[in-house]
Amino acid sequence: MTGGVKKHYSGSGSLADRIAGALRAKGLEPSSLTPADFEAVDEFHFRGRAATLELASLMQLTAASKVLDIGAGLGGVARTLAETAGCHVTGIDLTPELCAAAAEISGWLGMSDQTEFVQGDATSLPFADGAFDAAITAHAAMNIPRKDRMYAEARRVLRPGGSFVAYDILQGEGGAMLYPAPWAAEPSISHLATPQEMRTLLQGAGFTLLKTIDSTHDSLRWLEQRTASGGTAEAVPVTAKLLFGTSYREMVQNQLRALRERRMLTCSFLCAA
Repeated sequence: MTGGVKKHYSGSGSLADRIAGALRAKGLEPSSLTPADFEAVDEFHFRGRAATLELASLMQLTAASKVLDIGAGLGGVARTLAETAGCHVTGIDLTPELCAAAAEISGWLGMSDQTEFVQGDATSLPFADGAFDAAITAHAAMNIPRKDRMYAEARRVLRPGGSFVAYDILQGEGGAMLYPAPWAAEPSISHLATPQEMRTLLQGAGFTLLKTIDSTHDSLRWLEQRTASGGTAEAVPVTAKLLFGTSYREMVQNQLRALRERRMLTCSFLCAA
């Protein structure tokens, strides 16, 4: 399974170089930008930076917080948390190319001291028990079949009372998901949980579930607005286009239909360790 996931997100060549080239083609110098400017590059979960800020407000972070971002991708969530709370964030991702690009982007933005990125498996985290004050995962668990291990590991590396937020795409009641999707070109690497399964998994891992937020309607409105100018507007994330090429247009249309028909949901779960 992990080989297929790595291949899906790897693309070809240096991802950081391709991102820099795409930005410069638009007249933008990467090192002159801010973390917020990178939203279309590194926060390609539903509702982007706005969703990250909402989740951050639930986590009640301080400058002293040590935070783990599970499935960090290009590091957008990690940098937003580090920038807004002043905390240190460690990101972990299965795909080496994403980790390398995340570290390079942090370097462009002068955030290497506040963020670090480690290649590793969410179901076997390379960190000590109780190493973090808070943890977050955004749109990562869709590729992980052993979610019980993922959430058990998240619980293990959190100190008692630490906060955990899971923001993911879930299986809805409207029928089977449509593929290709941004996280899976075909169903074999897609593993969507239902909301009830998520509650059972999180509680089974030892978390206390404090709050559940269904943001599906907001995600649909967001995606409709971003594609209103005809299929996939320029606002569609640069990185998604670089990774998936022309197939991204079909992915967007499949997501629009799946959200409208509630085949897929976007939900957040706030928990206490």
